[in-house]
This record gives sequence, C-alpha cells and structure tokens, in this order.
Amino acid sequence: MKSDKSTLSAIRKFLVEYKEEFLFGLVLLTLVGLSYGLAPFIPHKVFYEIISPVQNIAIITVTLLCTWAMIRHSDGIRVRYVQAWIMATISAIMIAGVSYRRFVNVELLPAEGTFAFDGWEMVGGDLIAWLILAYPLELLRPGWLTWKNSLKRLLPVVVLGAIDMFVPWDLRWLLALVPVVWVALLFRHVRDYRRYAEANYGSVEQTDEKWVIRYLVMVLVLGISYTYLCFSDEPTRLFTQQWLMFFVIIYTNDQIIFHSKPWIENAEEEEEEEAKIESEGEYRAKLEQWMKTERPYLNPDFRLLDLRQVLPLNRTYLSQLINAEYGCNFYQFVTNYRIEEAKRLMREHPDMTMEDVAKQCGFSSARSFYRTFDREEEMTPKEWLAAQPK
Repeated sequence: MKSDKSTLSAIRKFLVEYKEEFLFGLVLLTLVGLSYGLAPFIPHKVFYEIISPVQNIAIITVTLLCTWAMIRHSDGIRVRYVQAWIMATISAIMIAGVSYRRFVNVELLPAEGTFAFDGWEMVGGDLIAWLILAYPLELLRPGWLTWKNSLKRLLPVVVLGAIDMFVPWDLRWLLALVPVVWVALLFRHVRDYRRYAEANYGSVEQTDEKWVIRYLVMVLVLGISYTYLCFSDEPTRLFTQQWLMFFVIIYTNDQIIFHSKPWIENAEEEEEEEAKIESEGEYRAKLEQWMKTERPYLNPDFRLLDLRQVLPLNRTYLSQLINAEYGCNFYQFVTNYRIEEAKRLMREHPDMTMEDVAKQCGFSSARSFYRTFDREEEMTPKEWLAAQPK
C-alpha cells in the first residue's frame, strides 16, 4: 500500500511539474489529427499546383531567414551556430527536392492507393529528424555534437536502408523507429541534466529545462505525423506534415532568439581546493547559522558555489555535504527553506498576495512558487492557508 501511495505521489508530482508541456503536446497532436482528417477533402490538383508549392516556398524562406537571424544573434554561443547550420541544411534539402521534382517532372507523391515512401526515402526523413534533434542534443550535451558522432548515429539508418533494398522483408518500420530511439536518449539526457541542475542551482528554472521538454514534445508529434505520412496512401497527406514543420521552425527559432536563454554549461569554472570534509557537524552548524542570519535563499540566483562564502570547500565536497547531512540535493535544500519562509509569511500576513510571497521568498516567479508548493505540500498555497487554524 505504501509503495502504491509513493508511486501515485511521484506521478502526481510529474503531472504538476510538466502539465503545461503535456497539454501543449495534446493540443498540437489533436490539431494534427484534425488536419489529417480534413486533408483528403482538398482537391488533388489544388494541393499539387497551389498549396504544396506555397508551403514549400514558405518553409524555404523561413529557414533561410532563421539561418541569417541565428548567425546575426549568435552572440558567440555555439548552440545558436548549430541551429543556424540546421536551418541552412534543411533549406538546402528542401531546395534540392523542389528543384528535382520541377526539372525532372516527378510527382510530389505517388498516386492514390500506393505506398508513400520506400526505404531510401525514409532514410532521407531520418536525416531530417536527426537535424531537428541536433539542437536539443547540443543543449543537453555541450560539445558532443561533432561530425564523427553524427555519422555514428546515422550509420544504422544507412545500413537499414541498404538492407531494405535486398531483402524481402519490410524494414521501413525499423527506419521509422530510429528517431524514436533518438528522442528517448534525449529524454534520458534531460533527466541527467536535471540532476546536475538540482545539485548546483537553487532555481532550476534558469536552466530552461521546460523549453527543452516542450521542444521534444513537438518533435514527438512531428515524428508521429511523419510515421503516418510514410505509410498512408492519401496523396494530400503531406499537407499536414508541411504546416507542422513550418510551425515547429517558427516557434523554435522565436524561442531561441527572443525567449529562451541558452542552456547553462556544465563546465563552469571553479577553483579546486585541497580542503576535505573533516568535521561535517561543524560545517553543518556554520551553514545553518549562515542560512538563518544571511538568508541567501531569498536570492532567486542562489547557487551551490555561493556556499563557499562560509564553507572552504569546492563544488564536489559542497554537494557531498548537502547530500550527507540533509539527504537531498542542493535544489531541494534551498526549496525547503523557501517553502518554510513562504509559510511564515502567509501565517503572519494572510492578506499578502501570492505574487508578493513568491517574490519575497526567492522564487523566480509566482508560477514557480505555485508549482513548487503544490508539488512539495500536495496542495496549493491558498489551500494550505485556508487549512491553518484561525
């Protein structure tokens, strides 16, 4: 029974933490489903001669503009150069495909009732998928994305495409599953970086993890749409994939340039010292006295290395001290102080707005305060305040 309760609690915390991303993906997937349902009603001639060329031109134009914008606003950040390279490559692939169909006079898609793509065409689709996933990969693992590592990841795709030509089995399902494996690996890297962020920062919102989750949700929806596209026999099935691709490109680049901060680098400089944890009890007493008198947790940008103002330890030993003495990571350690401060303020000033409480307790935003309080206390701040004795 206890195990069941802990599992339900973990699921609840997950839904509270990522409910906006979940709803975003659900709405987008619903729109994609409606689009696929309505696409067959588009006259084939109208789609081939008007809609599809307009969609292609729109994607090519926006990818070229995004390439220019990323380079212009790169600010020396490697991940933005990676995004510029992605946009330029997608644009080149689109131009090559449109030019080939235009000058060789090839139909946009096979006739109704035939399969959409063969193995090699799906290899090309997997290449596009790899390009789309290169951006979050660079965010999550700065510096890992190189030509050598990219070719290693793409090699199984090329091998499957080659085998598909010579064996009687249909291997296209395997080719469709390859991007799913890549996305799964990226979610694992999100988890690893989440642990890193919680061990080093008092406010994990500054790592912009939610944006990466939302990006991967868009990629999943794009992948589901692509899988249907590969195996459907409706000629206008490309309509949905093209507008979805256009949306992902516009939304992503807008977030990168105007809203999303670059992912915090793991390789943060620090001065290594020879100090060892000789007396954990003494260090704990110093730390708690400092937290009580200076209240550094009220600063939304409070970091693990800020503890060196009172403890002469490097990052590794500071993290070990928090884990050993309090049984939690640094983020949870700071959150506990902030939640207790919020409770004190709400008890002493019941008329104070939740926005003011969040601001005075060190939370980066009112939304972060609501979400964190709900996750930790399993009730909202207002529900907690209402439950207090008068």
